[in-house]
Amino acid sequence: MYKVASPSEYLVITGVGISDIKLAKKAWVLPGQSCSVFDVSPVNYTFEVQAMSAEKLPFVLPAVFTIGPRLEDEPSLLKYAKLISPHDKLSNHVKELVQGIIEGETRVLAACMTMEEIFKGTKDFKQEVFEKVQLELNQFGLLIYNANVKQLVDVPGHEYFSYLGQKTQMEAANQAKVDVAEAKMKGEVGSKLREGQTLQNAAKIDAETKIISTQRQGEGKKQEIKVKTEVKIYENQREADVAEANAELAKKKAGWAQQAQTAEVEAAKAVALREAELQMEVERMNALTQTEKLKAEFLSKASVEYETKVQEANWELYKKQKAAEAVLYEKEKDAEAQRAVAEAAFYARQQVADGELYAKRKEAEGMVVLAQAQGVYLRTLLEALGGNYTALRDYMMINGGMFQDIAKINAEAIRGLQPKISIWTNGSGGEMADGAGSGNSTAMKDIAGVYRMLPPLFNTVHEQTGMLPPAWMGRLTDSTTN
Repeated sequence: MYKVASPSEYLVITGVGISDIKLAKKAWVLPGQSCSVFDVSPVNYTFEVQAMSAEKLPFVLPAVFTIGPRLEDEPSLLKYAKLISPHDKLSNHVKELVQGIIEGETRVLAACMTMEEIFKGTKDFKQEVFEKVQLELNQFGLLIYNANVKQLVDVPGHEYFSYLGQKTQMEAANQAKVDVAEAKMKGEVGSKLREGQTLQNAAKIDAETKIISTQRQGEGKKQEIKVKTEVKIYENQREADVAEANAELAKKKAGWAQQAQTAEVEAAKAVALREAELQMEVERMNALTQTEKLKAEFLSKASVEYETKVQEANWELYKKQKAAEAVLYEKEKDAEAQRAVAEAAFYARQQVADGELYAKRKEAEGMVVLAQAQGVYLRTLLEALGGNYTALRDYMMINGGMFQDIAKINAEAIRGLQPKISIWTNGSGGEMADGAGSGNSTAMKDIAGVYRMLPPLFNTVHEQTGMLPPAWMGRLTDSTTN
């Protein structure tokens, strides 16, 4: 069929004989090919872009963009035919795509500028937005035919522009009042000053005129230099943006070329793999044919030999399995016996340990009970002695035989030496030397000898230990004999 597109339309043909897509205004559509029509007329998109300045002040930028495919550039038209033409130009998909690009670029640019810069440089700001948006739309083959940005609008709750307008109005009104007052003052004062000071101020006015003229010329030169500097900076920035866009485009072209080469390599590999698979299938069929032929020749002999070998192998395997099972059974029994012995030994050790623990616990309990009994015994003695700790100590020393132990220790210490031995007597003919009685066999003399021995013993204990005898047993005197 022969297809013809209208003036604002293009034909998109795909199918047999076309590697990718084909664009045409009129063409034959052959069998095996598909043809669709897409409109290239531009469409108006109305947005209210919400952005925020560098001072975090929000504002609304109403804008109307007329956008359509780039007709004079065939690659851009191909991009549009692939990416955008399948969707309706007025669909939410295309509108959200365009709106997302515009809002994103507007917000990024506004975040780098103050509100005063945006308000005073509205024209430059709009131009920046258009250039940034166009760079993003190029990848979809779209072109901004026209863009109309309305006056910046305040966001509800952030009335910056309205307050700025009120400020301007108030400043103008105040300036008008000041001008009127100054005019009146100048009218009243000037009429009198002009009469008396005309000649006096002539020279002064001429000098001031020259000074002001010189100042104005200097300011004019400064402004000219400043404007040239700003223009140079703007040109350098634009060149940097263009270079960046060219670099991005070159990077994308390289990626597309790489993808195309990859696809060609993959296609060549797929063809080679298919040829290899077909060749492998042919060789496999030849091998199968040869195998069937060999089977037909040697089937009988091979079958008999196979059966014989299988039976022999099965018998050997059976014998080995039985032998292995017997060995395994013996090892299992040995392991069970060793486990039982280990458990018995462990139980015996555990019982011994429990017995020792029980004995230690009982011994500790006995020591606790003994300590408690001794505590009760000592408290009872202390109460019986009226709380006299010294009397309790002396009693415990006498009851424990400490004085006898001291005497034995002293005797052992002086054994083999030549000590000075003191002999005490009461004058009745009885004597005591080294603490030993001298010879009467009557009981009273023995008791008297013991009593005669105690004073020098207490004196010796006092000299060696510093301890005094209890009050109920007597006291020491300065004399060493009694």
